[in-house]
Amino acid sequence: MAKEHNVDRQLFDEVMVPCYAPMQMIPVKGKGSRVWDQDDREYVDFAGGIAVSCLGHCHPVMVNALKEQADKLWHLSNVMTNEPALRLAKLLTEHSFAEKVFFANSGAEANEAALKLARRYAADKFGPEKSEIISFKQGFHGRTFFTVTVGGQAAYSDGFGPKPGDVTHLPYNDLEALASHISDRTCAVMMEPLQGEGGIVSPTPEFIQGVRELCDKHNALLVFDEVQTGNGRTGDFYAYQGLGVTPDILSTAKSLGGGFPIGAMLTTTELAQHMKVGTHGSTYGGNPLACAVAEAVVSEVTKPEVMAGVKQREQWFRDGLAVINAKYPIFAEVRGKGLLLGAALTEEWQGRARDVLLAAGEEGLMILVAGANVVRFTPSLVIDKADIDEGMARLERAIAKIYK
Repeated sequence: MAKEHNVDRQLFDEVMVPCYAPMQMIPVKGKGSRVWDQDDREYVDFAGGIAVSCLGHCHPVMVNALKEQADKLWHLSNVMTNEPALRLAKLLTEHSFAEKVFFANSGAEANEAALKLARRYAADKFGPEKSEIISFKQGFHGRTFFTVTVGGQAAYSDGFGPKPGDVTHLPYNDLEALASHISDRTCAVMMEPLQGEGGIVSPTPEFIQGVRELCDKHNALLVFDEVQTGNGRTGDFYAYQGLGVTPDILSTAKSLGGGFPIGAMLTTTELAQHMKVGTHGSTYGGNPLACAVAEAVVSEVTKPEVMAGVKQREQWFRDGLAVINAKYPIFAEVRGKGLLLGAALTEEWQGRARDVLLAAGEEGLMILVAGANVVRFTPSLVIDKADIDEGMARLERAIAKIYK
């Protein structure tokens, strides 16, 4: 795997918009939970492309689906429908509360559709004054102007001029704050059923139940952003299924295509009828290539042994981190569920999550952060025990170095 002439990290600085600061190494090949860079150096992947590569790299189920569909049909406009899109939509309704599906290309687009549907439904049914959207501080819902405004991190939404209005941010897991603010003017409450970018924060049972009850009381729709938590990530196909609370609208993306870009908004027949012909659309949404891959991914992930395996792997991760932490106590707690885990740093290690990430990279391990104080792990849902063990050994070496 010789380096292609001049395709190096320096070229990034020459030709790419500088909104990312990628690592120096450039991966060129992946198999399972291992990745190789241009110099043929091998890495263990505990990042999964930020909770995307749910079956690892180049899983035969995905590769075969892609190759098969590539010889048939890549794209049609939504002037027509297509078989892979219909099969995938049927599959998603079979594995969730939803009766209707809208396909897009990303999580942000799925959320954009969810927010537009919530506003349209409220306007149609209750009138234009019912337009408030409540979301939560430290929440993340995408980078389009509407979704980034609804997201609860001002650093991402400030500095681009006037924002879409009537959006309120409240603290996550604070039911009293929500109860005292929500009103009949509220059209929707949007939330992650486990905050991802905000630091891997699980909702308390009281909070999640209370949010549903308050939405019902005020005729507000409950929108779950399951872009990161969905598709088996938490050990249930969707996180809401493990919480005993059902949303009215759900967005999914990231691991839905296992690495192929696709997003979807799921909802009920009653709500879906407010998205009449012409109210919303997407050029590539529901294209046969993406849907064929996603269908293969969902069919694989929903197998009972894969779902059970997620919970087993969560335990392996927690055990491995506990062993490391006994020698080098830098983690205060391990948060999250399934294979969406966050190791929160202790008081004296505050702000050093990126140091851990960089040290791990030097040892041949790919991990993530969720903010400055949480080291995040979102590996393949089918990662081998041997890969977990090797990754943990590399993580221990990395932490040992910075600990000293």
